[in-house]
Amino acid sequence: MQSTMLKAKIHQARVTQAVLNYEGSCAIDGKLLELAGMREFEQIQIYNMENGARFTTYVIRGEDNSGIISVNGAAARLAQVGDRLIICAYSTYDEKELAHFKPKMVYTNADNTVSHTSFDIPVQVA
Repeated sequence: MQSTMLKAKIHQARVTQAVLNYEGSCAIDGKLLELAGMREFEQIQIYNMENGARFTTYVIRGEDNSGIISVNGAAARLAQVGDRLIICAYSTYDEKELAHFKPKMVYTNADNTVSHTSFDIPVQVA
């Protein structure tokens, strides 16, 4: 059996650009991509914390250490500069792979520098 699981997350990344007249995608600082284990052209889900918009696009590599998070093409109508995003990549794993599975989470500061990383999400309490 295969299970689709969260592979990687960049949490609270701030939009630095929203470029409507671009062919699409989301440019992400190359160093953030590497740290999160995401790849150029990989499908991602983006969740906008400001307006609740949720959309699918793909990654393009942004300039290393630039802090760039650019939402491009039609998706630029769903995010504005300064919006906080959760950017997620998912992958499919078999039961054997799941035995040692841990997603990679990268948490960012307001300037898209790295606050910290984690392999766990705390249990939510009531």
